[in-house]
Amino acid sequence: MGYLESLLGGREVIALKARRHGVVILRTVLLNSLLAALIAVLVALLFPMTGGASLLGLLLWALPLGALLRDLLLWWNEIYVITNRRVIQLEGIIHKHSIDSSLEKVNDVVLDQSILGRLLNYGDVQILTASEMGINRIEKVGAPVRFKTSMLNQKEALGALEAIQAGPAGGDIPSMIEKLDDLRRRGILTPEEFEREKQELLAKLGS
Repeated sequence: MGYLESLLGGREVIALKARRHGVVILRTVLLNSLLAALIAVLVALLFPMTGGASLLGLLLWALPLGALLRDLLLWWNEIYVITNRRVIQLEGIIHKHSIDSSLEKVNDVVLDQSILGRLLNYGDVQILTASEMGINRIEKVGAPVRFKTSMLNQKEALGALEAIQAGPAGGDIPSMIEKLDDLRRRGILTPEEFEREKQELLAKLGS
């Protein structure tokens, strides 16, 4: 079980995983690659054909390449996850840090895309919540329209499920299943979520 999966509660499932677009690390990739190439040229010019030059070159190369590897790992381990209950921001390679935004407290989701963002498919997403944090801003997330749509769908599904589950005990189970099926047809519930909720309702009917 991975670290992310260990954070999930009972009956909590992942709807979408996202990362910040690769454009956010483009600068560090270019700068550190250029620096590594420059070091190679300088060492070759100043210390040609010597064993000491090779060792020195390797040591100097370790600086930009190590910085590049660190930045790539930090980018890869910064994940934004939408579940059927919340939005999780998880970051850190060894020392992990997570921030949660409950879907119940999400008031609105604001998407901002520049012209370049639309061309490369990234944008900024602001999650406006009723919690003390107020606003959770995710900058340059990849596929932002899909991210926003998934979040709103999961919020709607959560509200609809809570409304169905809050119905009177021994209520109209077939009608409740029909409502669930409507959510499935609209793409708000996945087939797996629909089937799980339907089976729970059928179990109540048979009890």
